[in-house]
Amino acid sequence: MPSIRRWSVVVGAVLVGLIVGWTSASLRADADKPAALVYELRTYTTEEGRLPALHARFKDHTIKLFEKHGMKNVLYFTAIDADGKSADNKLIYLLAHKSQAAAKASFDAFRQDPEWIVARDASEKDGKIVAKLESQFLNLTEYSPGK
Repeated sequence: MPSIRRWSVVVGAVLVGLIVGWTSASLRADADKPAALVYELRTYTTEEGRLPALHARFKDHTIKLFEKHGMKNVLYFTAIDADGKSADNKLIYLLAHKSQAAAKASFDAFRQDPEWIVARDASEKDGKIVAKLESQFLNLTEYSPGK
C-alpha cells in the first residue's frame, strides 16, 4: 500500500505542477494580448458637390494626422447605387481607438493641431465641406472574425 500512496503523491505533484504551469502561461499570454479596441463608425455628409474636396483632404492630410494623434485608420467607404455608381455625398469610415476616452483625447488633440487647422482652412477656401457628422462607437462581438 505504501507504493500506491507514494505513486498518488507523485501523480498529484505532477498534476499540481502542470496546472500551475498552465495557469501562469495563460496569464502571461493574456498579458501579451493587445487590449480590446473600440471602433468608431463615422459618417460625413458633405455639402452638395463637395465630396471630392473631402476625399482630397483625407487623402492628403487627415489620415496622416489621425495616425499622428493615435487613431488607427481601418476602412473608408462611399455609398454606391445598384449600378455601382456613387449614390450620395457621404464619406463613411471606421477608426480604431484604445478606448472611448482615448478617442476623445485623440480628436481633441487633432482639432488643435496647427497642421490640421491649415489643411482644413485651405480645403474650405471654396466653401464649407461637411454639412453633417454622425459618430457611433462599436465593440466587436465575441463571434466576430476580427476577434
